[in-house]
Amino acid sequence: MAKDNNYLSEYRIWSSDPYFSAYHAELAAIANDPAEIRERFYKEPDFGTAGIRGVMEAGLNRINIPLVRKVSTAIARYVNSLGRAKAKAGIVIGYDSRNNSLAFAREAAAVFAGAGIRTYVHKEICPVPLLSYSVRTLGTAMGVMITASHNPKEYNGYKVYGPDGAQLSPEDSAEISRRMSRIVDFRKLKIYDFDELADSGKIEYCPDTVIDGYFKTVRALLPDDVAGHSDTAELKVVYTALHGAGAAFVPKILEEIGVSNVYTVKSQMAPDGNFPTVPVPNPENPAAYKRALTLAKRVGADLIIATDPDSDRTGACIRNSDGEYELITGNEIGEILLLRRIALNKQPRPFAVSTLVSTRLSGKICRGRGVKYIDVLTGFKFIGEQIKLLEEQGNGHFIFGFEESYGFLAGSYCRDKDAVASCMLLCEAAAFYKKRGLTLIDALEEIYDEFGAQHEVQTSLQLKGESGAAEMQRLLTAVRALGPDILTWIRPEYYLDLLAGKRYIRTAKGNYRSVAEKEFPVSDVLYYSYGDLWFCMRPSGTEPKIKIYFGAGGQDRAEAIINAESFKNLVMTRIRGL
Repeated sequence: MAKDNNYLSEYRIWSSDPYFSAYHAELAAIANDPAEIRERFYKEPDFGTAGIRGVMEAGLNRINIPLVRKVSTAIARYVNSLGRAKAKAGIVIGYDSRNNSLAFAREAAAVFAGAGIRTYVHKEICPVPLLSYSVRTLGTAMGVMITASHNPKEYNGYKVYGPDGAQLSPEDSAEISRRMSRIVDFRKLKIYDFDELADSGKIEYCPDTVIDGYFKTVRALLPDDVAGHSDTAELKVVYTALHGAGAAFVPKILEEIGVSNVYTVKSQMAPDGNFPTVPVPNPENPAAYKRALTLAKRVGADLIIATDPDSDRTGACIRNSDGEYELITGNEIGEILLLRRIALNKQPRPFAVSTLVSTRLSGKICRGRGVKYIDVLTGFKFIGEQIKLLEEQGNGHFIFGFEESYGFLAGSYCRDKDAVASCMLLCEAAAFYKKRGLTLIDALEEIYDEFGAQHEVQTSLQLKGESGAAEMQRLLTAVRALGPDILTWIRPEYYLDLLAGKRYIRTAKGNYRSVAEKEFPVSDVLYYSYGDLWFCMRPSGTEPKIKIYFGAGGQDRAEAIINAESFKNLVMTRIRGL
């Protein structure tokens, strides 16, 4: 890794050495821009439990072939250190529609196969959940997914999965990071030829039986008679893949459950890493639905569903009783699907999992229906941990898990978000309520009538570059220093500082007593609860930003939305003033 005083020497090596010849012209173009040179070379991307994500450019602090080669070498060395059986079990690789995803996947495969590890690669772009399912079905030691999820076109990333199909544990991530740090000179890394290794049989393509098995497993999440039970044939759906991997999967699974009126946004169905029709390929972003809305209004669709490039996130716009389309939140989708999964469940001792920053209604719904509920930190790997801990030890059956960031999972066949399955489940829910003469907006009102209305919003403080990282730490430190007095007009009933491993509880005298936090592990998270109001701060694990989440209650959905937005504005005014 480049130190503060030698980033220029790293730049010169990359600019002149034949090993980096593919990047010479790009780096020559920034020769007179010292700030840009420093930003690209002052450090390497951190490898964490979510892997690595960044901008695709030349440089140490960027995503490129040399970095993929280095990460893959560290992973290969780690797998080989675990014994021959792990190397023989192998690694399976998937990739999405982003620019360079195929090239990065081929490079990773070549490194693994060159190191003597059995290597599988998917023939075509694939969704994240299929990669996770592939790990579990093939019994590999690890899996790799080349993706940057819903980020802008300039980004790509490298996600690593353990043998259970979940994202790597902190311990495994730390070991790979240590092995990466020992590689101080990229030029000593051997370059392997993908085609030669594939021709010799050392790289295999993932069998079609795995993909077939995935479709069958997802379809089995709903009863065989779902078409008659929920009148799925009466539903009208618009679907957009946002130029990603869902195009070959979502329409097929909807057809399987009898949703015959599916209208695709044709200009957004072809894979394209430039994402030419949307500003960002993110189903959370209202701008992503512009073309889908035009089509939906023309055909009179009941709902619009969208998936991101690696098809792990699901967004939806619902036609309300006035005929207008509303973009519902990830929490609202989660509430609808959670209630449907509970209603359809036939397994004993069911349990559901969600996250600290998601809606509090999850726990209320589960308690009201006699289902065990578990809260975890943000990150689907923590949901995967609970599945493994409880289900594999015979302590319950996992029926649903979700994050507020539009990620949902309804079975233990994989251990990451599954937008293919979520689209299917959301269409079943819409058809079920339509049969009763209700929209999914009406379904939400029914939930709030029973369990109480709540709404959640989030925002981010974008803090790019070296100075941004320092500002992020300064701000979090400033907030921590204020303790319960972060807001001047109200004090919390309790607050959590998970970096300190402490929960602070307000006493009858108005003071606070601290206890060791037992529900959540140590993490850079601050959480404040004020009765029906709450907010939470944490640095993003994949992007240079601080994410801030807010929740509020109300007499109905409309009032809860107003209260959440008002609370957000008050808190952000305070935070920006620190």
